[in-house]
Amino acid sequence: MTTPEAATLVDYVEANALCFPTRTAVVDPQGWSLTYAELDERADRIAGFLVANGVRPGDRVGVITPKSANAVVAFIGIMKARAAYVPADHAAPAARNRTILADCAVKLAFLASSCAPALDEWPADSAVPSAIVSMDNAAPATESSVRAFAWDEAIGHAPMRVDGRRSSDLAYILYTSGSTGVPKGVMLTHDNALAFVDWCSSVFAPTEVDRFSSHAPFHFDLSVLDLYLPLRHGASVHIISEDAGKLPGALARFIEERRLTVWYSTPSILTLMTEHGHLERRDCRSLRLVLFAGEVFPVKHLRELSRRWPWAAYYNLYGPTETNVCTFARIPLPIPDDRTAAYPIGWPCTHCSAMVLDEEGGDATRPGHEGLLYMSGPSTFSGYWNRPDLNARAFLERDGHRWYNTGDVVGLDVSQGYVYRGRRDRMVKRHGYRIELGEIERGLHQHRAILEAGVVDAPDGASGGRIVAFLSARAPERPSIIEMKSFCAARLPSYMSPDVFLFLDAIPRTSTDKIDYQRLARLAEASLHALES
Repeated sequence: MTTPEAATLVDYVEANALCFPTRTAVVDPQGWSLTYAELDERADRIAGFLVANGVRPGDRVGVITPKSANAVVAFIGIMKARAAYVPADHAAPAARNRTILADCAVKLAFLASSCAPALDEWPADSAVPSAIVSMDNAAPATESSVRAFAWDEAIGHAPMRVDGRRSSDLAYILYTSGSTGVPKGVMLTHDNALAFVDWCSSVFAPTEVDRFSSHAPFHFDLSVLDLYLPLRHGASVHIISEDAGKLPGALARFIEERRLTVWYSTPSILTLMTEHGHLERRDCRSLRLVLFAGEVFPVKHLRELSRRWPWAAYYNLYGPTETNVCTFARIPLPIPDDRTAAYPIGWPCTHCSAMVLDEEGGDATRPGHEGLLYMSGPSTFSGYWNRPDLNARAFLERDGHRWYNTGDVVGLDVSQGYVYRGRRDRMVKRHGYRIELGEIERGLHQHRAILEAGVVDAPDGASGGRIVAFLSARAPERPSIIEMKSFCAARLPSYMSPDVFLFLDAIPRTSTDKIDYQRLARLAEASLHALES
């Protein structure tokens, strides 16, 4: 079933609540569920509460809480009030969340009680939110004098429908750190989100019987597909808690018990399930789609997963938060035993246009060449919140179009589309050679015992920089340093071989399941200092 043409994301919920009120919309991690009628009615109550407490069209509303069905109610209610929701990581330090809430001047915030200290020590030059809602109905542990409400008070408010919703309204702001660690707010309108969701509909053909995983944290752009594609089609979304999301056995059991049909996550989570989820004990034949994005999927892990789940269709989805998914590739099965290269990120989605430019700004869209990938189209974000400096650098006007510089370097394979080479900000010079650290990681992944690899360039006063490789290995197969040096010598040019190999039980990751390179850089610097002292 497909809803009528929508002007905003909340139109999906309203249409399905009218046509299929008793159909399940959202299932909470604890197993209780909301029908479309219940989701719509509760969101109307949240909208009424927000308006009664001074939230107006265009305002921003923060949401910092563990994943739950109530958080989804808050998102829909915020957008019904013509405001934009701003999700953040509930496990992040209070100071970081305070920076996010203050940066976009949230009018009100829905917070887990443990997250209320984000309102303490509020910047003097930013307006304090007018109120907070305790998502767990507990007294907020905060020094702030901001008015506090329990979730039950908010959800008990009289319902309201706010008129005048427009597709150009800001729907949500997702904060991303990038390479500097300073949060920047990516502004996305309903138009942006609808263009993406409509494309997903055309390619993945969901129906009302589909059961979608919601593995990604709500502050991660993967959650947009998780939530709004099923809500568009009257399907159900099954929320996975952050704690369960890191447990491979629990995830495999979740797929089996909930009979999920669509899975979407980063490759690292799928690798974790493949290695430690005991998939042979679980009946996961309900899965028809396995979607992955956010990082390169080492082909040896992808091959093993596809052997465990050969009935599913696999898609590599590429795109930064600023564009959501903008290129894609279906993985051809079976994956050959001798393939070592990661699969390309494919061709642009039908709602997107791509341009590849070399360092001089010339066209690099030719086989054998590579350059920076620029994207344009209706799903491309409107800009960074209150950051004209970043906006000036991020966009390029050419041929009557506004192009976003992804910062990613790609080449072209005429039969398979764009091939991801790495991040421009992860390229280093060594002995006169330009090196993409991701290429070293891909080489290290070819070792049979290596599960994960994270490579950083660490400052070194004597040589200027040293390449440090962090590795995790299958126990008890941890290779020796001599073995790793010999392995690299046989597979990588000498100038790309790491100077230092360090083994960890697991490679540290961010809250969005990507390798935490900032933390690895700090570990590398400390390790080199210890080696020299």
